[in-house]
Amino acid sequence: MPARSSLGAAVRRLGPRPLDREVARLAVPAFAALLAEPLFLLADSAIVGRLGVVPLAGLGIAGTVLLTAVGVFVFLAYATTAAVARQLGAGDVPAALRQGVDGLWLAVGLGVVTAAVLWPVARTLSVALGAGPDVADASAAYLRASLPGLPAMLVVLAATGVLRGLQDTRTPLVVAVCGAAANVPLNLVLVHGLGPVPALGIAGSGLGSSVAQLGMGVALAVVVARGARRHGVALRPGGAGVLRSARDGTPLLLRTLTLRAAVVVTTVAAARSGDTALAAHQVVATVWTALALGLDALAIAGQALTGRTLGAGDVAGTHAVLRRLLGWGAVLGVVSGLVVLLGRGVLAPLFSPDEGVRAGIVAALLVVALAQPLAAYVFVLDGVLIGAGDGRYLAAAGVVTLAAYLPLVGAVVVWAPRGTAGLVWLWAAFAGGYMLARTVTLGRRARGDAWAVTGAVRAR
Repeated sequence: MPARSSLGAAVRRLGPRPLDREVARLAVPAFAALLAEPLFLLADSAIVGRLGVVPLAGLGIAGTVLLTAVGVFVFLAYATTAAVARQLGAGDVPAALRQGVDGLWLAVGLGVVTAAVLWPVARTLSVALGAGPDVADASAAYLRASLPGLPAMLVVLAATGVLRGLQDTRTPLVVAVCGAAANVPLNLVLVHGLGPVPALGIAGSGLGSSVAQLGMGVALAVVVARGARRHGVALRPGGAGVLRSARDGTPLLLRTLTLRAAVVVTTVAAARSGDTALAAHQVVATVWTALALGLDALAIAGQALTGRTLGAGDVAGTHAVLRRLLGWGAVLGVVSGLVVLLGRGVLAPLFSPDEGVRAGIVAALLVVALAQPLAAYVFVLDGVLIGAGDGRYLAAAGVVTLAAYLPLVGAVVVWAPRGTAGLVWLWAAFAGGYMLARTVTLGRRARGDAWAVTGAVRAR
């Protein structure tokens, strides 16, 4: 344990190389594991896209609803990572696992309730997001087939947060790779049919993803349970612990709601430009998510290392983590932007045979490529502040940035032309304006020291 809590001392003695090794050890597996969810949607998009424009547009609406339903509970991973890492830095592994077990139980409860609430309103939500009758039917079919796997999706978040806090990002990677590998054949068979299995269309895609997520949730829960039993931690839920997990995650829930609100508003604006623009937006949004989650690997390393160093009382080590991650972020932001810039013409034909959809994808991905360095900076700062447990500031900053973004997207809806040009302006408002607002609010906080609170539990 002392070796894990002396990162700052090693950096001061040996230079940045020990920190680089720690970042790589955590971020590289996390990068691959984070791509699992967008790979699920990318595979779904490629398979469903061959069914036509309407099913692909329906997947765009359904994906927004589903990612919002899961995304608002991302605190199950983030808050758990920070809390477990603090306990690890303080040398109390059983306490860390106790928090993790309570987080798993909270995930199960939230997943069951959320799935039950969404089932009867699946089509209503699709219409509210701007879908026409045919697109709404396709969206509702995908959503209802996906909802049985929703509790497992939240368990994946919580269990992954526990393992990240324990500085283990390899186990989530193995499980994510297995889940993504199973998702593709499941979708192909269930969407198009094979032998005695009937073709279920877009609903088959949702069902295949649901089955894959269930397998991932069970696998990760078993790993956490085995670790808990080794350290004498009971597997039954602790009422006080579950409530504490919910309370600690509330500020991050609000922060995430503001992020998801921005995404939903952007999707609604895209839907006003017609089914072709919405279908293109679905693909571009999925690529953005894949890139964002890839950059978020640095944020996850920041969460784990920041929690650990602050738990050990090492403020200097925490600032060293921040500086080094910002350097890594600058490099990865430029690299990911170049990849999108050079590959956008190749990506578009993979997702739709429709020329209008392809044109929209290529044009909007240019904006996405240019915004990647800014996005990397934002994600690094976000991860470090989450690792510090600075949820209250992040919640307030989220409200401010959403308030700044709404007039921009409103201006696009009112003045921008429909079709590809309108889609480009919309992505300029989101990837440029919204991310710039986040840069200002997060950068202002990171320049001070108020967020760097030490101890096994962050003082309130």
